[in-house]
Amino acid sequence: MNLNSEALSYQKKMSSPVIFWFAMLFKLPSAVFWRLKIKSLDAKKCEVSIPFFWRSQNPFKSIYFAALAGAAELSTGALCQLALAGKGSFSMLVVDFRAEYFKKANQKITFTCDQGAELFQLIDQLQVGENNQLTMISEGKNQSGDLVARFHVTWSFKRKA
Repeated sequence: MNLNSEALSYQKKMSSPVIFWFAMLFKLPSAVFWRLKIKSLDAKKCEVSIPFFWRSQNPFKSIYFAALAGAAELSTGALCQLALAGKGSFSMLVVDFRAEYFKKANQKITFTCDQGAELFQLIDQLQVGENNQLTMISEGKNQSGDLVARFHVTWSFKRKA
């Protein structure tokens, strides 16, 4: 799947640590506070990492559930922004959110959403005035590759005139 010039520009900006930091500082300051990082972003998937350190942890010595949710949501949202780049005016909104936790998050966690192909197809098929939804799954794994959490983020998209 080829990315258009605006999508390539978005991909480059979000892959640059300095530009990402400044963008998040103004748009999503909690991402800066928790030190979220986009490890990779392309038309197939997005990977976002969150470190385990004093700003992201809860009193039980694991990563706070809201910080995990923020990293998971960013892995789906950045992929959505990439899919929408250069394709006209859209609105997008999280309309449902569900989480499953499997293991204590007491080390760096990387969230991966690999539904890029499905997302790009949905966006490309939307006509002006139409809306559709997609539940995107982001899985968070620790450095050993163990599944720590799985988030189901349902995004609603509407193509504007």
